[in-house]
Amino acid sequence: MSGPCPDRLIAADVMTMPDILLFNLALSAALFAALWLLSIRLKDPSFIDAWWALGVVVLAWATFVQLPTPGAHALALLALGTGWGLRLGIYLLWRWGKHGADRRYAKLAENARKQHGLGFAAFSLLWVFAPQLLLQFVVALPVMLGQTNADAAWTIVAQAGLVLAIFGIVYEGVADAQLAHFKSLASNAGKVMNQGLWRYSRHPNYFGDMCAWWGMWLIAADAGFGYLTLPGPLLLTYLLTRVSGAPTTEPHLARTKPEYGEYVRRTSAFVPMPPHP
Repeated sequence: MSGPCPDRLIAADVMTMPDILLFNLALSAALFAALWLLSIRLKDPSFIDAWWALGVVVLAWATFVQLPTPGAHALALLALGTGWGLRLGIYLLWRWGKHGADRRYAKLAENARKQHGLGFAAFSLLWVFAPQLLLQFVVALPVMLGQTNADAAWTIVAQAGLVLAIFGIVYEGVADAQLAHFKSLASNAGKVMNQGLWRYSRHPNYFGDMCAWWGMWLIAADAGFGYLTLPGPLLLTYLLTRVSGAPTTEPHLARTKPEYGEYVRRTSAFVPMPPHP
């Protein structure tokens, strides 16, 4: 799982790696700019959550089509990045269409207006779209760089990564489906979701997300890009655990659901564990 070694990159045209990344970054920036303009028209940037996933699909395919000879790692990462991104992106688009603007972005926009005098367009660009462009690009490093060494041998490290990534994608999908079904029942209004996978973790969807990306990182590491792509899963883990994941959802749930405090006491935050008595 070390960084790229010269003997592992003989068949890869290392001079094309910066070109691939620069092309991908320019493409991603253009798409983010178009979506920013759409957010101004809608007065709502909430759909960016779906693009967080769907944009990874674009980056995975943009990398793949630039490769002269894709290898096993490229095919695996293309399939995993596409599967992860389409599943999550379509789900988040459905959620946005069903529930409308995300309260978190509305609150951020109001704070930006009151504290910094920013209009919606400036807020949407500086606080939402520009940061997510950079964050998405860093998170997607394993899916991009991990594809570029066609001659890397497929070892047990990549096999473990493939299993972990598939497990994570499925686990996250099941958790999201269980939560969506729970919320669809009027009888559950005001109740805490503590069934299925949510019985063993307060954020099983985030746990699955982390498993998926650490699995894809293992495949990239097996291709010789362990050090260069490590910021991707590290950043994702940090965001989910410290910034935009649990920290933005748990305070709201604690305020609006009286039973949530007891649920927190009994239930592991991320790693699935048997509930505490």
